[in-house]
Amino acid sequence: MSSDKLGAEVKGPVRQLAIVLGDQLDHDAPLLDGLDPEQDAVLMMEVEEEAKHVPSHKQRTTLFLSAMRHFAIDLVERGLRVRYVKLDTPHNTQSFDGEVKRAVKVLGPECLKITHPGEWRVKRMVESWSDLDVPVEVLPDEHFTTTAEEFAEWAESRKTLVMEYFYREQRKKLDVLMTKDGKPRGGEWNYDSDNRDAFKQAPRAPKRYTPRPDDITREVMELVEKRFADAPGRLDAFGWPVTRREARRALRDFVDRRLKHFGQYQDAMWTDEPFLYHSTLSPCLNLKLLGVKECVEAALGALENGDAPLNSVEGFIRQLIGWREFIRGVYWHEGSRYGEGNGLDQHGELPEFYWNGETDMACLRDSIDQVLEHGYGHHIQRLMVTGNFALIAGIHPRAIADWYLGMYVDGIDWVTTPNTVGMVMHADGGVVGTKPYAASGRYIDRMSNYCKGCRHDPVKRTGDGDQGSDDDSGGKNGDGEGSACPFTTFYWDFLIRNRERFRENHRMAMILKNVDTMDDGERGEITSRARRLRKDLGIGRISR
Repeated sequence: MSSDKLGAEVKGPVRQLAIVLGDQLDHDAPLLDGLDPEQDAVLMMEVEEEAKHVPSHKQRTTLFLSAMRHFAIDLVERGLRVRYVKLDTPHNTQSFDGEVKRAVKVLGPECLKITHPGEWRVKRMVESWSDLDVPVEVLPDEHFTTTAEEFAEWAESRKTLVMEYFYREQRKKLDVLMTKDGKPRGGEWNYDSDNRDAFKQAPRAPKRYTPRPDDITREVMELVEKRFADAPGRLDAFGWPVTRREARRALRDFVDRRLKHFGQYQDAMWTDEPFLYHSTLSPCLNLKLLGVKECVEAALGALENGDAPLNSVEGFIRQLIGWREFIRGVYWHEGSRYGEGNGLDQHGELPEFYWNGETDMACLRDSIDQVLEHGYGHHIQRLMVTGNFALIAGIHPRAIADWYLGMYVDGIDWVTTPNTVGMVMHADGGVVGTKPYAASGRYIDRMSNYCKGCRHDPVKRTGDGDQGSDDDSGGKNGDGEGSACPFTTFYWDFLIRNRERFRENHRMAMILKNVDTMDDGERGEITSRARRLRKDLGIGRISR
């Protein structure tokens, strides 16, 4: 297969010009319904702007471009006319705005049609096309089970937005895991208490399905290496689905081989095991190569057949119709300035090791190196390792949000901004989470094997001796050897810094009592060491 099929010229005039973006690769999208091959055309664009507005991982750029090319070829084979602008097409303006204006000039369409974009930045661009004197029709994105309007209606009647309550209504509305009398199947709405096991020994998770790059993907990889030589990340291990067929096979691979143990170990971490029992389907979902409903149906099928337990199936479904839909709803409901939130007034710079993995903290080294290698990390690594460190060290929320957007292959703004600004950084005033997800090195020690052999002791707050232990004592490294873990130092410094800010938060009351019992000397030692660590790591001042 070759992308040469995309070189055919499309001539005007055109009746309807349907614009397909890189995260809208849905063959059943209403946008494509009723297109006449003789009168209408599809516009798809590869532009540098999308690979550079934040530093984008080479695998992320490759995934988008390869998936787009495969999708466009499918459309051509269905008989549709496609104006496909490659990254190296002559006269490419390298922006969506520029390419739409160029297409309008060349093809003279009677109207433009586009599915609702996945981020505010592109939505504003679409709105600016009113200057083209061509009608622009924006169709709803029917990939999701809840519209932005439905979410807004749900949110307006509540003082706080709690995902659990939204999820329960989703279950009822979609009739998923419900009994005939309207009760949750199994008697519980979620099984988080069953889904927090750590590995006691090396896991034996089966290898995930990784499609081999075909000619088109290899062509794109070569282009990305040449065009974005200085971009972060590595391409050697690229193995992401880029077609609908590959995405469906990835879904079946997960359901058949890993869903069974997904629930029990979904919060566990292990050295050099980036995937474990996780689905790794988020890139397929976010590009629309897979649909939410087919993933839910596949998981329910495994439950009915006895191939996966309820706690695993419920946990996976909660990610799909609960958290994922909730996060998108928050993104659109909170408005275009949501991503600028900095509720904890943090202004530190992102340490260099986020780009190269060169750090002596074993958990961060392993988690970041696998991002560089695969463009991937599962949700606990994102929340409790790379994200937790940014939170307690005092990094500016936008700096880490841009890192998440560009460095993960599933990065799209509606996903990464609420997850990072809201859940990870608690920078939205408590919209997404009622308390910050801050933790010391002891949490990482409990849920992983990262701390074993690390030079830092997760129990110690300060210094190199055995004084100043974390109140949550214990752990294999709590023997007084090694320097204090930066996570633990930063954790207690974070609580000290925000002591008064969190005073009225009842969920923080118990842990703040530990801060209150410290004398001034102990608090001073912690804050002093945290200040030295920030200087050594290049974080700089964290507040203004």
